[in-house]
Amino acid sequence: MRTARRLIESPHFVICAVECADDHAGWSAPETSPAAQVVLVRRGRFRLDSQGRQMTVEPTTGYLHRPGQEIRFAHPAGGDVCTSITFTGDVLTAGLDAVRSPALRVDARLELAHHLLLRTSADPDFAAVEAVLDLLLPALREQPEDVSPPGRRELADRAREAIVADEPGCANLIALAHRLQTSPSHLSHTFRHHVGMPVSRYRNRIRVSRALTRLDQGETDLAALAVGLGFSDQAHLTRVMRDELGHTPGRVRTLLSSGAATSAQLQGKGRP
Repeated sequence: MRTARRLIESPHFVICAVECADDHAGWSAPETSPAAQVVLVRRGRFRLDSQGRQMTVEPTTGYLHRPGQEIRFAHPAGGDVCTSITFTGDVLTAGLDAVRSPALRVDARLELAHHLLLRTSADPDFAAVEAVLDLLLPALREQPEDVSPPGRRELADRAREAIVADEPGCANLIALAHRLQTSPSHLSHTFRHHVGMPVSRYRNRIRVSRALTRLDQGETDLAALAVGLGFSDQAHLTRVMRDELGHTPGRVRTLLSSGAATSAQLQGKGRP
């Protein structure tokens, strides 16, 4: 079952919160969209098949759905919560035809922008449009083309899924490689080539994603948050979040509570 709730509506796009309660490993019937869509994941993960290209979609990887393009979904890990941005015209989508891959890499700054975008409903004519223009579309246009062989993409996806799911026996690179029946060196090289970052950084990226969600939900105990996410202490959490976001957890909490930030602040150019 899938439900969609409109959050922001402007003459140029509609932003919806989409919740899917499906729980099935098989592929759904093909679906199309009459307009270009960008979909970002807030919670959970699922599989997507776009013209034979299969990928895992989770908070660090969104996707672009082109008009008329058929896609299928599978939900082997249960439901998910996403944000869809459907463009109702071509005013904001110039240049997207050059984006070949459906995958959208979502760095920590873009994920924070995603959280803040959902708080701009009071000003759909200016604040929401600026958020889409300044943050989402440039990120789409900068996506590198993925020319990885299918086997390597599958290995990288399996590694990502194991990390996101906190599968047992995957506490380090050697254990993860053993679980995936490959060598640590092959896994490390393949993961870096396909995902665009080392396995260690991806693991931290997932933990930062979870920290953003908890802070957005009102978490105030940063020490408990750090321990709960597997960091050695609050200082470790602070270092990693500053590296990924350009902001400390306290500053992120302030941005989320105020519900507004400029693109310069989100790029780490504002006050720390």
